Amino acid sequence: MRHSPWVHGVAVLTLGLALFAAGLALGAARWVDALAGSLGGEVEMTVYLAEGQGQAQAEGLLAAVRASHPGVEARAVSPAEALQRLGAQLGDLGAALEGLPDNPLDWSVELRLPRPDRSPEALASLASELRALPSVSGVDYGEQAVARLEGLRRALRWGGLLLLLVVAGVTVVVVSATLQLAIYARREEIEIQKLVGATDGFVKAPFLIEGALQGLAGAGLAGVGLWGAERLGAPRAAELAAFLVGPAGLPPLASPWVLLQLALAGLLLGLAGSFVAVGRFLRV
Repeated sequence: MRHSPWVHGVAVLTLGLALFAAGLALGAARWVDALAGSLGGEVEMTVYLAEGQGQAQAEGLLAAVRASHPGVEARAVSPAEALQRLGAQLGDLGAALEGLPDNPLDWSVELRLPRPDRSPEALASLASELRALPSVSGVDYGEQAVARLEGLRRALRWGGLLLLLVVAGVTVVVVSATLQLAIYARREEIEIQKLVGATDGFVKAPFLIEGALQGLAGAGLAGVGLWGAERLGAPRAAELAAFLVGPAGLPPLASPWVLLQLALAGLLLGLAGSFVAVGRFLRV
C-alpha cells in the first residue's frame, strides 16, 4: 500500500463513499423509525357510539375491548366532556357552542393501543371489528397518516437494504481490482515463494491483510463523514423534528454502535474482495 498509494487511495476513497452512503441510508431509516415510534405513541382510536347509546353501552364496549385486547388503555368520553373539549379546541369560537339547545354529540370510547398493536394491519383489523358492532356508528384513528408513515418506513428499509447490496458489490469489485494489480506486480515473487516451498496460506495472507486494511480505512473515512454530517445537518433536523420526537431527539448518525457496524462491514467486504482476487489470480 505504501508503494502504490494512489491506487490504494482511490480504492479506500471509493469504499469510504460507498459505506458513507449506506450509513446515511441507515441513519435516515433510524430517524424515520424514531419518528414513527413517537407518532405511534400518540395514535389513538376513537370509537363513536350510535345515537341513543348511553353510558351502559359505552362501559360494555370498554369491557369487551379490554377483554379481547389485553394491555389496551381505554376510557369512555361523555357527550358533555366531548362538547367541552370541542369548545376548548375552537378557542374564541367555542363560545358559540354555549347557545346550543341540545348537545349534538354522543358517547365515545378512546383507545390507546400497546406498541405491538399499532401496525396499520392491526389497527385496520380492530377498526373493522368495532365498526361491525351495532352500537358503533364510526371509528377514527388517522388511517391515512398511519398508512403513509408505515409506507415511508418500509420504503426506507428496502431502499437501505438495496443500497447495502450495491455497496457490497461495489466494494468487492474495487478491492478485488486493486489487489489484482498488486498480485500481478508480484507474480515473480509469488512464483519464487512457491518454488521454495511457501504454503498457500503464506502467499495469500499479505493480500488478505491488504484487503482488510482497505476495508477498515474506508470504514474510518465513512465514519468521519457521518460524524461531520451529524455535526452539520443533524442539529437542524433535530430542531425541525423536536415537536414530533420530543425530548429524546433523533438517534445519532455516528454513534459507537454505528461506527462498529461500519468497521465490521468494511473489514468483511475488504476480505471478500481480497478472496475474490486471490481466488482468480493465484493458482495456489
